[in-house]
Order: sequence, then structure tokens, then C-alpha cells
Amino acid sequence: MKFLRKHKVLEIQSQLEYLYGSNASALLERLIMLVGRYGVGMPIPPPRQDLWSEKDAVLITYADMVREPDKAPLRTLRDFLSRRLKGVFSTVHLLPFFPWSSDDGFSVIDYRKVDSGCGTWQDVEALGRDVNLMFDLVLNHCSAKSEWFRDFITGIAPARHYFIEADPQEDLSAVVRPRPWPLLTDTPTRDGSKWVWTTFSEDQVDLNWQNPDVLFEFLDILFLYVSKGMRIVRLDAIAFLWKELGTSCIHLPQTHEVVRLIRNLLEMVAPHVLVLTETNVPHEENISYFGNGDEAHMVYNFSLPPLLLHGLLKENCSTLREWATGLPELPEDCTFFNFTASHDGIGIRPLHGRVSDDELTWLVEQMKSRGGKINYRSNPDGSTSPYELNITYLDALSEPNDTTLGTQRFLCSQAVTLAFKGIPAVYINSLAGGRNHLAGVAKTGQNRTINRQKWTLSELEDRIDLPASIANTVFSRITRMLKKRALHPAFHPDSPQRIIPMGDRIFCLIRGSTDGPNWVLCLFNFSGKRNAVRNVISKAGLSGDFRLQDLIGRKSLDSPSSAIVLQPYQAVWLTPQEG
Repeated sequence: MKFLRKHKVLEIQSQLEYLYGSNASALLERLIMLVGRYGVGMPIPPPRQDLWSEKDAVLITYADMVREPDKAPLRTLRDFLSRRLKGVFSTVHLLPFFPWSSDDGFSVIDYRKVDSGCGTWQDVEALGRDVNLMFDLVLNHCSAKSEWFRDFITGIAPARHYFIEADPQEDLSAVVRPRPWPLLTDTPTRDGSKWVWTTFSEDQVDLNWQNPDVLFEFLDILFLYVSKGMRIVRLDAIAFLWKELGTSCIHLPQTHEVVRLIRNLLEMVAPHVLVLTETNVPHEENISYFGNGDEAHMVYNFSLPPLLLHGLLKENCSTLREWATGLPELPEDCTFFNFTASHDGIGIRPLHGRVSDDELTWLVEQMKSRGGKINYRSNPDGSTSPYELNITYLDALSEPNDTTLGTQRFLCSQAVTLAFKGIPAVYINSLAGGRNHLAGVAKTGQNRTINRQKWTLSELEDRIDLPASIANTVFSRITRMLKKRALHPAFHPDSPQRIIPMGDRIFCLIRGSTDGPNWVLCLFNFSGKRNAVRNVISKAGLSGDFRLQDLIGRKSLDSPSSAIVLQPYQAVWLTPQEG
């Protein structure tokens, strides 16, 4: 263990040298002092524990998504979880709960405070006694209303050097643009007008990571979050972190080195904390953040939401099947973070190169016809192209005047996501059967508000308790699937997954080892018609004398060799029946 600790220190020093040159030794001493200040010291790590299990599932929510009068929303959320979702989710992703000025929290004013409209650090810590917590580390940019940026404007050290200035006459055409508005924002300062880098909006000012003081600000914040009970750190918009003129300013080697540095540091001082990267880019770029097993523990599986959407609307799973079949073996201690909906829209960049331009246009038009909004990004030639579908996932899969069909498709999509290799995450609005919040969009002028509706506690509970309603059906079915998933070792994130070709209408995968009884055969009908599935047992390479039980529907099949009849958009998780 002592050797491991020394090895990590040397590796961290080497990373500091790569990023900041000859200052590395002094920076390492500064780092040791920083760690000690939080009382973690640099102890020998405790014995290795499993990073995850089949019991892991994440609820994604804003801290103030559920409210009641005269009570801190964080306390209301805790009460709701303890009464309605106890044992269903192992982890809660609290979307940014800090003081903010725009983008519903992702333009952070003060990283070290809890927004008074949500509660206090004591409320956060109380929630952390019930479930694991996931926090956002918004490290590419901060709010233009922050004290850091005010110090930049007035020329006060050290923050006057925290931001990136650039000449608007420079050729910046190579820079990858996730938004359609200008990259640079003209800002009046005490020393005159300056153009600052603003990748996402003029209120979200990019930070200069070439300055080691910025690194240390965020390491200090990281340790604060660890001390408050954070179990997973989500590195927001990490791909854009490091800037070099003349490059694309995305996925630069220094950015990957910062992720490795954070991972190394956490493995030394807080080995229970997992690193999750958020990079809504084509699949091959996305999984590059696993590195060689030395960067992120998890990456968002951004390809899954649009591929499921496309497949279910087209009644054809071939593109999803081809992608899933080609997934590489992941490095040890790495897995996918699987989801279909979140506070953001459905990113469609992962579809580029997998479906034709005509198919992409068709999908965009389908979303518009369902009340969805579209966000665009700028291209190097000055044109724009859609990059995000803003719509609830339930409405995305619905048809006008046919809510039953939309619910069937939606539940099928959730069954795929919960069965897929990795750790599943469910957005609270999806769990509540949320529909397009068009009144919210009209109020804020922001497309993403369509899936960021907030509820009073009574509204939410009335919604999910109304018998035979869509919300009641969705809430009960998803929570039941999560409970079943948590009981079966085949759904462990490290458990094998194999895709079995069963034609273009039936998506089929098997989880677990087929050498014994601990496997689950998952079938999903992507068609609006009944389908009889034949020879699936032999195609899966299974043998033996057993009856099959459906974990989702509670039904059993007397003969595993008989045809399995699936109703439109039905999902089944089949496993050998005990006894």
C-alpha cells in the first residue's frame, strides 16, 4: 500500500509537470497542503471495495424539483424519497444546487454555497445519510455574475487571471461550437474592453485552465464536495476544458490529463468516489474518456437515447443492434451510465454516421410534430445544424391522440435501458410520466424548460397515485423493474452482455454467464404488431431443462423451446424459474 501511495504521488507530479511545466514540485507541495486542510490527509487507502453492483441505480433531479410551502425543497425531496422510493435508487444526482444566474444552475455564481432557495449544506448531508449523492463539478465555465468574474473586471488577483482573453481578429474557425452564438463576448473592464471566451453563453464565462490557480480552486471545491458526502462527481462539459489557439479546443490531450489527475487524486484520498464525464459527442469520442482505464469510471451512454428513439419510432432495431453488437470490451473498473432523459434534451450527434441525413431530418420533424423544440449548433462554415431534441421522452415516443401507444413504447425504452450493461439512471420527470412543459418554455424562452417542470408535492403525488393514469402506470412499472433488477446478479454492471440477432423487429440481449442459472434473457418488441419469437433459446446458446419466468410480467413459460409471443412494444426479462 505504501508503494501504491508513493507511486500515485509520483504520477500526480508527472501530470502536473505535463500541464504546468517546471512549477510541478511547488504545485505538489501546495496540493499536499490542500488535501490536509480538509482533514483527509494522504492516508493509505482502505481495502478495496466493489465500485458498484446490480443494486445501483441513480435518480436525476434538481434539488427543488419537488416543493411544499414553508419547507426547504431538499427536505421535501428527502421525505418524498423515503416514503415513495425507499430502496429503489441507491444514488441521487442533485443537479447544480448552488447560487446561479442562468441555465438552471449550470452558470454557477458560488460553488461553495447551497442556493438558499433549495436549503442548506446540512440538508444536503441529511439526504446523503439516506442515499449516495452525485454532484456536478461545473469546471469549464462560471457565471458572469460570480465574484471571480467581478474580480477579473476590476483587476483583482488572483481571479483577474482566471479567464481567457482572445483577439476577435484571430482565426477561430477550427473551434468546435456547441452553440449558434458568438464564441467571444466583449466585456468592459477597468483596463478597457476585453474579449472573453464564452463557449456556451455570454453569462457562462470559460475558465483558464492553463493557470494552475484555477486547478487549485476546483480541487479545493472537489474536496469540499467529498467532505459533504459526494459519492459520484460529474465533470460537466469536460470536453471543452483546455483551449489552444489553432486547435478544435475539444478533447485536447491536456483535458484528458486533467481527468486522469482528478482520478488519481481521488484514488489516493477518497477511493470510494467515482468520476463520471459528460461529453455529448459521437460515441467513439465519448468513450475516449475511459482512457486506458485511468480516466472516468463512467461515461454517459449518449448513443442510447437517440438510438432507442429512432428504433422505436421506425419499428426497426437494426441500427441499435449493430451499435450494441460493436461495443468494445471496457477497461477494468469502467462502465456506462445509461439513461434516456435528463435535464437536457436528447443529443443527436451520436447518430451522425449511423443514420443518413434524411433519417436525421425525419427524426427532427417527428419531434416538431409532437410539440418538441430543437436546439442548434454552429458549424465551421457558418451554417447551423440540429444537435439536441428538446422534448420529454414520453412525448417523443407518443403519437397524436394515442397515449396508450406512447406509454407502451416508453416503457419498452425504459426496460432496455435498465437491462443494458452499466448503471441505469432515471430522470424524475420521466418517472412521473412528465409531458411537454410548453407553458414553461413560453415563460423562460428556453427550449430546455420543456423537460424541467417542477412540482408541488401534492401535484406529484396526486399524479402518480391516480389509478390507471399514464403517470401511475409509468411510476409503478419503472419502480418495479428497478426492484427486480436489484435482486438479480446478471444485472451487475460488470456482468457479461451479448446481443443476439433476432431480426429487425426484436431487440434481444442476454446478461450474465450462461454456464449456470444466473442469466437473464431480455427481449423487446420494437414493433406495433404481435411477434412470435422462435428458437431464441438455441440462438442464445442456452441448454438444459428449465421453465422461464418473466421478471417484468410475472408469467412463466412451460417449455423454453416454444415460441415466445410478444405484444406490441412488450418487453420481457426471462430467467430460469426456481424449483
